Amino acid sequence: MGKPFGIPVYVSWTWFLVAGFITFLFGPQMEARLPQLGTAAAYGVAFVFAVLLYVSVLLHELAHSVLAKAYGLPVRRITLYLLGGVSEIEKEPPTPGKEFMVAAVGPLLSLALAALGFGADLWLVDGGGILEALIWQLWVANLIVGVFNLLPGLPLDGGRMLRAGVWKLSGSPGSGTVVAAWGGRALAALLVIFPLASVLWGGGEGDVSNVLWPLVLGAFIWMGAGQSLRAARIRERIPRVDARALARRAIPVTGETPLSEALRQAAETRAGAIVVVDHDGRPVAIVNEVAVQATPEHRRPWITVASLAKSLEPTMVLAADLRGEPLIDAMREAPGSEYLLVEHGGEIYGVLATADVNRVFTGA
Repeated sequence: MGKPFGIPVYVSWTWFLVAGFITFLFGPQMEARLPQLGTAAAYGVAFVFAVLLYVSVLLHELAHSVLAKAYGLPVRRITLYLLGGVSEIEKEPPTPGKEFMVAAVGPLLSLALAALGFGADLWLVDGGGILEALIWQLWVANLIVGVFNLLPGLPLDGGRMLRAGVWKLSGSPGSGTVVAAWGGRALAALLVIFPLASVLWGGGEGDVSNVLWPLVLGAFIWMGAGQSLRAARIRERIPRVDARALARRAIPVTGETPLSEALRQAAETRAGAIVVVDHDGRPVAIVNEVAVQATPEHRRPWITVASLAKSLEPTMVLAADLRGEPLIDAMREAPGSEYLLVEHGGEIYGVLATADVNRVFTGA
């Protein structure tokens, strides 16, 4: 859609589903409120409401993203989709106070839009026309969005605010995530239980949408809370990622060396990686482990290591003393299967395989 404040904004195809649902749901209400329009025009007004509602959602997400950028946090993009919008902020705020503010600014903007709409509906717009109907629907919708997002459970903004509070009290962002995620699961359960109970106590009568929509929201919140719990467990393992500890010993060979000979030398020295060097001993490439495994044994004497190696880009050469989040960030900037680890003087320390880092997180 564009790049307001330098942030790319995308619209998922699922938005068209919810736009159609909102048009179908609010069309009869608009027709009853504006009988002079006729059915087709009333549904057209309902579609305009769907578009304006998502403009409000975009403003909500922009509030999160703009403040995050002001705190120095990179924002990849904003996506509008089936259940609203999401701001893809690449790093967590460094302090609980900043986490709280980034989370709170979205609902505060929605409530501010609701207040402005309420004031305009009360004092500026009159006559019962299309504009008044749209403003009334919008301020009510923004009020619901603002209040709902303040509920204390992840992945809602209120859950992030709760996480920040627990983080501040305990000193542990992981503990904050666990508490807020279980708060989200409790909210999801309540969203499902209350509508179903009301239908059962009412003898099975009631509007299907009154049950279906809470079920969808409850499932969304439950899955988001579960994802937050998994992310918390992964973050707990980040300090264990140590380049030196995970490095494979590497042997240097020239590019014309047959693969079978390079593998023989690696077996003799118990090395787990092969680095291609030039005739001056400078590393120029890393032999790809997957390509080696895919090469049949009878062909290995006739294939040179250079044909199975990937040239070293500057971003594939990492300092051997990297560990934790700086190491993950360095790998994220240049995704690859192997990285050359070097000492501060440029000496080869070894090779870091992405597969070995992944095993730290999976526990394999």
